[in-house]
Amino acid sequence: MPTIALVLAAGLGKRMKSALPKVLHPILGDPSLLWVLRALPEEVRHAVVVVHHGREQVEAALASWAAAGLLPCPATTVDQGEPLGTGHAVARAIPELDRLGAERVVILCGDVPLIRRETVAALTRAEASVLAMDLDDPAGYGRVVEADGALRAIVEHKDASEAVRAIRRVNGGAYALPWAPLREALGRLTNANAQGEYYLTDAVVDVASRVRVAVDLCEPAEMMGMNSRVDQAALQRFAQERVNRAWMEAGVTFLDPAATLVGPRVELGQDVLLAPGARLEGAVAVGAGSQVGQGCVITDSTLAEGVEVRPYCVINLSQVGPGAMLGPFAHLREGTVLDRGVHMGNFVETKKTHMHEGSKANHLSYLGDCEVGERTNIGAGLITCNYDGVNKHRTVIGKDVFVGSDCQLVAPITLGDGCLIGAGSTLTQDVPADAIALTRAPLTVREGGASRLRARLKAIKQGMKR
Repeated sequence: MPTIALVLAAGLGKRMKSALPKVLHPILGDPSLLWVLRALPEEVRHAVVVVHHGREQVEAALASWAAAGLLPCPATTVDQGEPLGTGHAVARAIPELDRLGAERVVILCGDVPLIRRETVAALTRAEASVLAMDLDDPAGYGRVVEADGALRAIVEHKDASEAVRAIRRVNGGAYALPWAPLREALGRLTNANAQGEYYLTDAVVDVASRVRVAVDLCEPAEMMGMNSRVDQAALQRFAQERVNRAWMEAGVTFLDPAATLVGPRVELGQDVLLAPGARLEGAVAVGAGSQVGQGCVITDSTLAEGVEVRPYCVINLSQVGPGAMLGPFAHLREGTVLDRGVHMGNFVETKKTHMHEGSKANHLSYLGDCEVGERTNIGAGLITCNYDGVNKHRTVIGKDVFVGSDCQLVAPITLGDGCLIGAGSTLTQDVPADAIALTRAPLTVREGGASRLRARLKAIKQGMKR
């Protein structure tokens, strides 16, 4: 039976007080809407996202996720127009759902990011079902009235009597319903209620009067919505605890789980160690036995086995080979590739640079648009001068090269295998293999010159005072 997911993502989110659409606010680095779409099981063949506020931003995000292969199924959008309630949002999607040949519709909210894939899969397999949760304080939620495990009514808090408000079982806002009766129910909706809105819950109850709609329970955290920055922080804590616990059970050490953030797309090998303050977001993979030090930020990068990342390194869009050693305070920018056993020390920055096996840059250097050969040693203070104000140029350093401290290599330039570059040199042309190259002004020494200079400066100063 063709199952289509309908994700409600049109809300402004006034309490977020943000120019960013509510569904694009992140949890552990990934937007809320992406969490929801990623929870869709294989039974769902297409997702329809209802948008309005920030439509262009949401559609651009969907396109980028699809291009990156992050979506489990194709997704299209429908503009709700003036928001008149959740029932109105679903009704606006009728033509698209008809076009897709929907027979069953799974309805989810784009600002409820922590619903599990297993929960959505169980919901999808039911002929008709609504997710509910039991809360100690159900204030503000629609109450679920049921009999023999089947739905009888959903009463919004503002419309509920005192007796109904005493019910602790509340509507989670996720549904799986046969499309034909739901479509008919949407045509019968009215806005005769305290808020003057078209409630989706009224349509769900209408369906329940014709088809048995089961009431399934889930954990409250799965149905927690993101309506404010306070909610966002709470959701991040729940997600952080869930993700970190799963990795600890898989053999990863967290020295302080509460102070370590690992995103939902991160992959960690056995015996990885993460120190407090480490933050791993996006598509990150860390190989077995690697260590990530305190305060490190790693995004969309791959670290092989046995890598040591010392404290306060920043790594983005980079690849680090087995046994490499980084930091502290190293900065790997986009396009950096470090092969096996590379050492990169404190305050070294790289961008679009490939350092081959066994090469080292241990101190205070910038390597941009650069290739460094095997076993080459980069001295402290090296700068590859790769930008002439208009274009970027490449530096190629061969294998077994020794580059002394405080050198500038003005690209484009090539240093041949095995050459030696003297400290303090500024090179503007290629150096052949096995050559020695250095550029230094001759040393000038004037004996007694310091005293004479001080006396002259003193006389000038006294003359100015007169």
